[in-house]
Amino acid sequence: LMKTEIKHKWFYNQSPEEIWEYLTKAELIEKWLMPNDFKLKLGYEFKFTTNPIPSLNLDGTFYCKVLEIVPLKKLVYSWKGGLSKNKPTLETIVDWTLETKDHGTELTLVHSGFKEENNSILTAMFDGWDKNIQKMFTNLTPH
Repeated sequence: LMKTEIKHKWFYNQSPEEIWEYLTKAELIEKWLMPNDFKLKLGYEFKFTTNPIPSLNLDGTFYCKVLEIVPLKKLVYSWKGGLSKNKPTLETIVDWTLETKDHGTELTLVHSGFKEENNSILTAMFDGWDKNIQKMFTNLTPH
């Protein structure tokens, strides 16, 4: 059975407000994910940039657009990539959900829309998201 999405859940001792900042402030996103020009604005188009990964047919730029904002609770954006902006081989959706739980926050990521030819990207990103989120953990102030 082919996988079409990545799903992860993490728990933080921090409040949703603190996690939200790391998901929505460009300079904080860069600390755990990659350089970007994100703005928390519906319909805003932004980019993530990293080194090209020729083996996965990725030129290192991901083109994204903010699709949904529910402050402190939900953030959804599209995530496209490939070897050119006009012919993306990867057209996916990143969906973050924050839920207050046990004096902390449960953060859920669903990254969906992977096609069969994206299988190796999905595999790489499954671990990639988890590793990157661990970097967010280390940046968050311990309580």
